[in-house]
Amino acid sequence: MAQPAREPVKGSCSTPPVHTEDAVTSVHPVDEKLHLSRLVPAALQHIAAMYAGVVTPPLIIGQACGLDIAARTRLIAASLLIAGVATILQTIGVKGFVGNRLPFVNAASSAGIAPILAIAETNDQGHQLPAIYAAVMVAGVFCLAVDPFFGRLLRFFPPLVTGVVITLIGVTLMPVPVSWAQGGDKTAPDFGAMKYLALAGFTLAVILLIQRFGKGFVKQVALLFGLLVGTLVAIPFGMADFSSFTSAPVAALPTPFAFGAPEFQPAAILSLCIVMLVLMTESSAGMLALGEICDRRANAKTITRGLRTDGLATLIGPVFGGFPTSAFAQNVGVVSLTRVRSRYVVAVAGGTLLVLGAFPVLGAVVSLVPMPVLGGAGIVLFGSIAVSGIRTLSEAGLDDSSNIILVAVALGAGIIPLAAPTFYADFPAWAQTVLGSGISAGALVAVALNLFFHHLGTRSGQTAPALKSS
Repeated sequence: MAQPAREPVKGSCSTPPVHTEDAVTSVHPVDEKLHLSRLVPAALQHIAAMYAGVVTPPLIIGQACGLDIAARTRLIAASLLIAGVATILQTIGVKGFVGNRLPFVNAASSAGIAPILAIAETNDQGHQLPAIYAAVMVAGVFCLAVDPFFGRLLRFFPPLVTGVVITLIGVTLMPVPVSWAQGGDKTAPDFGAMKYLALAGFTLAVILLIQRFGKGFVKQVALLFGLLVGTLVAIPFGMADFSSFTSAPVAALPTPFAFGAPEFQPAAILSLCIVMLVLMTESSAGMLALGEICDRRANAKTITRGLRTDGLATLIGPVFGGFPTSAFAQNVGVVSLTRVRSRYVVAVAGGTLLVLGAFPVLGAVVSLVPMPVLGGAGIVLFGSIAVSGIRTLSEAGLDDSSNIILVAVALGAGIIPLAAPTFYADFPAWAQTVLGSGISAGALVAVALNLFFHHLGTRSGQTAPALKSS
């Protein structure tokens, strides 16, 4: 089936096409350098979409380890700095060595929080973070050792499989913006209050109106306008928290091993190496999804370079207070929604993260955006990822009954952790880590069924088309 034509990105050329149309159109949208007037707002959208996710792991882990506000601030600053470095490496990179050179955001993943908290519970206070950071560093080495093999497995990820994975990324992440829309803090007595739902609905309505009636670049930055308007409306109702300005220091550069020298524990290392496999699967899925969205399919070398960046960031991050690093799916949603595919936009976002990490008082400005406002915008973001997956599946030969069964079972396996969070409670810890992520569970089932239907033995008809591997 022929691939449907993509809409051109409007208003994204930095130089007017005066008698140079061929030269302008020869630049792929991923490599396009936008004018500052368009570059900065587009980068701010990425910052707004990811900021809450970046600060969540250090906040939760810091509280579990009994750190005070100052120490938690150092953890947040370190996470922002590592996210900035990793994102710049991914987008700009070193050609042929590191970086997938796509508009790809890397930061500390929430998928590693549960096993990290388990490590914290088994260690005395003062030894928790040293044990955690030692395990994270070894997990980074493990990622670097195995990432070349992940790239070679791309032939087992045809559009049939990637469509399932992309759809699951959007579907399984939907509880995140729903929780944000209800206030964000599930322990708060007013969680789910109507005022939060109304603010989230208002933000969503603003984005929809701009998408319907906006023109050109205004339409592309509908998300940013929605976040801005939603925050301004929240301020007079006392729903914007200004306390971060009083507690955030002006500057806070992280120091190496500020929380103690690493303490290597075999059980902790094993658990985080398993987590790293899950993160590598999700990061690979994110690169495949972004490649489809950007019309530059991720090949084996792209995946290898991208995972190498994950490994380096995961290895170096703990030295300064970082955690396991992986893809940020919400930013894939930003690219899908806005159709602004320039990697330089995300590189600027990475540079901004560096500044926010070095000067926490500036990061406090971003944290002003209330959780319900992020929730209203997040529904659009994650929903657009699912739509990208559905679009990929529409090109994957669903007129074949075997392919229908493959998609049905893989989607079902991916939704189990979402529909029944305790389903795998009696499974071994390693199985809970792998199957407890709907994305990794669905991906594993889709790959296994693709092997069963299309690679093992012989069968009539055409096999699922494979992606390029080089």
